Amino acid sequence: MMQPRKWKSLGWEGSLLLVGVLAGGAFIAANSCDGSQTGGPGPGGLGKVTGTGGGVGTTAFAGDEVVAAAAQSIVNGRKTFRFDTFGDEAFWGGTLKLHQAIAGSANGGVGPGVSPKTALSVGLKVDAEAVPADVAAGIKAGTVDLDDPKTTLALLKLNAVVGLTGFFSSTSGLQSLGIQCAFCHSTVDDSFAPGIGKRLDGWPNRDLNVGAIISLAPDLSAFTNLLQVDEATVKAVLAAWGPGRFDAELGLDGQGFRPDGKTAAVLLPAAFGLAGVGLHTYTGWGSVTHWNALVAVLEMHGKGNFFDPRLNNAAKFPVATRAGFAHVVSDPDLVTSKLGDLHLYQLAIKAPPPPASSFDASAAERGKAVFNKKAACASCHVPPTFSEPGWPMHTAGEIGIDDFQAKRSPDERYRTTPLGGLHTRAKGGFYHDGRFATLGDVVDHYDAFMKLGLTAAEKGDLVEYLKSF
Repeated sequence: MMQPRKWKSLGWEGSLLLVGVLAGGAFIAANSCDGSQTGGPGPGGLGKVTGTGGGVGTTAFAGDEVVAAAAQSIVNGRKTFRFDTFGDEAFWGGTLKLHQAIAGSANGGVGPGVSPKTALSVGLKVDAEAVPADVAAGIKAGTVDLDDPKTTLALLKLNAVVGLTGFFSSTSGLQSLGIQCAFCHSTVDDSFAPGIGKRLDGWPNRDLNVGAIISLAPDLSAFTNLLQVDEATVKAVLAAWGPGRFDAELGLDGQGFRPDGKTAAVLLPAAFGLAGVGLHTYTGWGSVTHWNALVAVLEMHGKGNFFDPRLNNAAKFPVATRAGFAHVVSDPDLVTSKLGDLHLYQLAIKAPPPPASSFDASAAERGKAVFNKKAACASCHVPPTFSEPGWPMHTAGEIGIDDFQAKRSPDERYRTTPLGGLHTRAKGGFYHDGRFATLGDVVDHYDAFMKLGLTAAEKGDLVEYLKSF
């Protein structure tokens, strides 16, 4: 049996907008992408923010220490979100030996290795801004071999694979591998090629096949020991997830499948548009900071401290109780000191607006009236967060669905999900498990369940309004 501190299961994630944060300020330094801040260059310009009189690279808030501190915190949080492994390479590389499968036997690892084409096929993304111009030109010209695992290793050395960090030895090649928040909660805009482009932080990567990636690991004993099942069972559970899904509760309650035989994994959620929202997971586990701590320690396998006595419930969380996850202590703690900056950064990520041509503006305006009045959607999706202020939780019976996923959480309820950026979540379907393939299906569900009596025209207008978020 593994020691509790060794287990944590895999975690979650247009241009980033850092405008309108704190008194409507435009944090020029925090949104710089040219590495021009004092403190040296880095990916996304992640140096130290400076300015006259404690400002943030502009005279708009000269001398305002609170705003300057907030801007620096956002910059720090972005760096953590994109690049910090919290020491989890000790698990992904040291325990699972996933880096060996990526390198392949020709490069000091095992098996055929993972080429860029294979990596892109399982939803991994490449940050085009981290790729040098000559390499980018070679990719376009076809002189860079995208079928060769050596090219994957080169991209890892450039820190260009979103959410992954490779740890290299000058003599022995790839030695370990770590993951970041961005692994699940960032994608790219495909501006260079499919799967290659500028980072889109906070967007759920609905192409990412987390289960398939984990299954590549040469050693899955960490999972078999924790769950007390054989490797074939672990692989069957992982294979069932599919693109864009992950099961954070698997390592807590051990339920790989629903009673109906479908996967227990849920769709990766958005990590943007969370400012002002009371709770931050599908089933209301807690705030951004609580969930970040849980994910960093129990899911990403980082080295940090975590406390949640609700996990000492053997009936609900048998795996977590057995493993001691209610109180995890690590020395050193590489997580806790970063939670504040990470929190502020995530709250600063605005929900991206939809493309102007993606909905009928006139119909959306009519749909807004339906949303607010006849359909009464706004009674739960309250503007401007389009969640509920305070405690936004509802029983399964209140929303007309089963309670399987709700029962896996401490509160046994579902959160009213904020609606910003709905277009980024269309792939894979809507609701926590994608049960509704389209927004029209969502509207039909509530029309029938709530007996709203909507006409076909009203339903169509309501869908157009939802598409405008």
